[in-house]
Amino acid sequence: MSFSSDVKRELADIKIESRSSLFSECYGMLLFCARFTVREIVFKTENRYSAERFEFLLSSAVSPGVFGENELTPKNSKQRLYKISVNPEYCKKIYETFGHTPKDIKLRINRANLGDESLYPAFLRGVFLCCGSVTNPKSGYHLELSVSHKTLAENLIHLINEIEVFSVKPRLALRKGAYIVYLKGNNDICDFLAYIGAGNSVMAVIEASAYKEIMNKLNRKQNSELANIKKKADASAKQILAIKKIIKLKGIDYLDSDLKALALLRLNNPDMSLKELGESLQPPISRSGVNHRLERIFKIANSL
Repeated sequence: MSFSSDVKRELADIKIESRSSLFSECYGMLLFCARFTVREIVFKTENRYSAERFEFLLSSAVSPGVFGENELTPKNSKQRLYKISVNPEYCKKIYETFGHTPKDIKLRINRANLGDESLYPAFLRGVFLCCGSVTNPKSGYHLELSVSHKTLAENLIHLINEIEVFSVKPRLALRKGAYIVYLKGNNDICDFLAYIGAGNSVMAVIEASAYKEIMNKLNRKQNSELANIKKKADASAKQILAIKKIIKLKGIDYLDSDLKALALLRLNNPDMSLKELGESLQPPISRSGVNHRLERIFKIANSL
């Protein structure tokens, strides 16, 4: 089961608190369904919970007898496509009940169905159940609402922008003939899901985000440590090459006692840091002292 399906299951289980909430959520599903006209109302979805919620809302808002022949057809071996049609004799009544008329040129959100902002969550819940999807937060952060009419998509963005409790700013894109109202980023997606009532799904997004951040920090730390190890290994290799060059051309005794002691220590301990080399010498010297002696060894090697 996908994360989107989990979200819709959670939303479809939300108890309806009032008649006005039921009406607003039902309107959100109707307005954004596959066909919503005075002659035809058709709801299509791949999600069983959305299909059951649509039937429940519309039968509660209008009448249990509004539905025609419903279909469940295979989309592929793993998915089913639910198609719910309304009896033609009820379409005009439903269309006009929600404040739309045959004279409407374009579908728009009829704000009279929403009352005040307290009903926006129910309406947007219906919209998401109808045409929404959200990626699994383990793989990315993207929530979208697929709308068939540009005017309706613009109305939806305008309504979301009016909501004062969060600063979600949806964007609009055109994809394969559909207008996509979408959100990016885990904060905006969490705000939106929490607003429409998907609290458990919000926790899943937050947990996934926290896990990603922890893993990113560990990876950054590991990469930094690997880079430091490589840097130390490269430096040690250059030092050993210089020492071996001196030994090959002049012999180890060509170096004075201080440089000879450090050269032999480095040859026998290629993984030691400069600090560890200094602490192992007799008498011990500082890291900068070791670095200074190594520079003298490089200078001698380069002169040969």
